[in-house]
Amino acid sequence: MIHRLWSRAAASVSAAALAAVLLAPTTPALAQTAPAAADPAAVVAAPAGSGPRLWVVKDEDSTLYLFGTVHVLKPETPWGSATLDRAFASADEYWFEIADLNDAAGAVPIIQAKGVSPDRPLSSLLTAEEQADLDAAARSIGATAAQLDPLRPWFAALQLAMASITKAGYLPQNGGDQVLHARAAATGKPIKGFETMPQQIGFIADMSEEAQLAMLRSGLKEFDQAPEFLGRMVGAWSTGDVDGLDVLIGQEMKAESPEMYEVMLTRRNTDWTNQIVTLLEGSGTAFISVGAGHLAGSDSVQAMLAKRGVAVEEVRD
Repeated sequence: MIHRLWSRAAASVSAAALAAVLLAPTTPALAQTAPAAADPAAVVAAPAGSGPRLWVVKDEDSTLYLFGTVHVLKPETPWGSATLDRAFASADEYWFEIADLNDAAGAVPIIQAKGVSPDRPLSSLLTAEEQADLDAAARSIGATAAQLDPLRPWFAALQLAMASITKAGYLPQNGGDQVLHARAAATGKPIKGFETMPQQIGFIADMSEEAQLAMLRSGLKEFDQAPEFLGRMVGAWSTGDVDGLDVLIGQEMKAESPEMYEVMLTRRNTDWTNQIVTLLEGSGTAFISVGAGHLAGSDSVQAMLAKRGVAVEEVRD
């Protein structure tokens, strides 16, 4: 079994939340420059005959497009398409995991409240071997285990994961949701969110300490391979391999940490499905963009909609 819980966690929260983790003031050694806003005119060309999947839900007076993104990408990743552009342009409003993807500051209070616990440092939770692995990982990105010691396991895990991933060139500002959010903002049409920033960070911060430690330990075991694993996820997503994406994100997360799977995918997908069903009761066209892992597998948003009697079809050229 491949140990990549923190990469999957990074794939399961929005670019806004990931940027907030990068910018959090609790660990100065890991703090990074604020990500540049995505270019509203950015268009990334997709190779002919491939590209991320796009789905649509329709009734008599509503059309809802569903598109999955990866929240951190290299700028050269091919993922755009004429089909995607047409669907996006036709929307009356846009839905993202979080409405304001650039409000990283909004996450600071919850990170300060739930990301740090000096009275229960990491050194009291990890074995000597794990502490050594933590120090080695931290030093590879310019920090030390001592600097991470006051952090809760979830926060230390995401800080290390994001520092490693961004060092390899995967950046939140290049993520699909950031680019599409910038395009949506440029249209002047309404932008809405399924969740708030505090809610989203709270999901992972409120996991049991056992689940948080499992995420941290699994990442430390193969720290150097996190960018390679993310590259595999991006490759599956960018070529439309939904089944492969489900294996890499959903199935292995479910096997390694049922609690994380329930918190980060099943529970949220259920809530989003309820909101989408409510949207269908209205009228008009909406473009919905969420993390690609939420649109893959037996507990995907599409599967949950189908169980509610809502037909979901793939959009093809």
